[in-house]
Amino acid sequence: MADLLFAAGALVLLICGAGLAALWRGEGDIDRMLAFQLLGSGAIAVLLLIAPAMSEPALLDAALLTALLAALAACAYRAALGGRTPPAPDAPERQP
Repeated sequence: MADLLFAAGALVLLICGAGLAALWRGEGDIDRMLAFQLLGSGAIAVLLLIAPAMSEPALLDAALLTALLAALAACAYRAALGGRTPPAPDAPERQP
């Protein structure tokens, strides 16, 4: 069973590698933020898969901490954008 969990963890790491490539060549801020979220989710998945395989409960705590930090990093990245959002194409203009 542990071998299956390690194999699943390796597969998730390969998928995260594709996310890292998207992060490297991301064209827009939204693409980069979503690729970063993919990397955070992948890291959480790998930790959750490897924890029972290694019988190491501390990895579950690391997964929870990674989830918290990934969410905060996404909020910080959004705040760094300065609140710039493109207007919706069908939204009516606001009158001051």
